[in-house]
Amino acid sequence: MSLITPFNILKHELIGLSIRVIESTCKPYEGIEGEVIDETRSMIYIKSGKYVKAVPKTSCKFVFTLKDGVKVEVEGVKLLGRPEDRLKR
Repeated sequence: MSLITPFNILKHELIGLSIRVIESTCKPYEGIEGEVIDETRSMIYIKSGKYVKAVPKTSCKFVFTLKDGVKVEVEGVKLLGRPEDRLKR
């Protein structure tokens, strides 16, 4: 299994990565941070404290922190689709 890098993050599993919402068209989503615990076609589920928050991919910009500490900024629109389908794009 290859390591996740800023160049191949869109083709990897996001579950387990640290995440922060840095921009959103819906202001209450901004600033949500925690760990990605699940992902669907259009949503990312973030464990933030003792709560799980569902965040739509289309309206947000995210910063992922990789296992080696590198931070990667990703537009949510680029994450649309099921994780297995992103490999095909």
